[in-house]
Amino acid sequence: MNPCQSLPFCANDLKSLGRNCPLHFFELFMKIYTKGGDTGQTSLFGGQRVSKDDLRIRTYGGFDELNACIGLVLSVQSQADVAKRLLRVQGELFQLGAELATPIGKKVSTQLIVQKNIQTLEQEIDEMEAKLSPLKTFILPGGSQAGAALHLARTVCRRAERDLVTLHTSQPVRAEVLQYINRLSDYLFVIARFTNQQSRAVEQPWIAP
Repeated sequence: MNPCQSLPFCANDLKSLGRNCPLHFFELFMKIYTKGGDTGQTSLFGGQRVSKDDLRIRTYGGFDELNACIGLVLSVQSQADVAKRLLRVQGELFQLGAELATPIGKKVSTQLIVQKNIQTLEQEIDEMEAKLSPLKTFILPGGSQAGAALHLARTVCRRAERDLVTLHTSQPVRAEVLQYINRLSDYLFVIARFTNQQSRAVEQPWIAP
């Protein structure tokens, strides 16, 4: 099997990136520690050095955190159809991370998120909602272990979106990126409810004092 087929972009791109590769999974192809970040700086695609607290770094770091949250869900998720969907989302988050790790004006070396990806989220939201009881009140995050972890992922997604919007005000990102991450938080809310229903976990309504 060609290893490029399992990544959102070709691993051969690493030849041109060398140690300037910012995404964590590239550590598979290089030494884990390089000491290049010991002074508090890191590299974007193309080699541009920036501070580790740079807004662009913080933004795609939020997507990395979200991806890890989804990985936690998958460690306890027993529903094959849900797991397959979440694995796809993990790959799409890598695509977003690669795009955000690329400075404006540089060519993105990965497949971009497009309207089809957003439409797939919307279609799956509609499919799952059709099987859920209508919401009549706010519900408390929780339920099954997987469902609760998905609610946590939803909140991390919203935080990542806030950083993305802040970045967009000074360094514009594509409309599809903003749309995708906004739809993803809705998706995570619905798939959390769907997972809880499939697990027969009772949703706890919020009761106002």
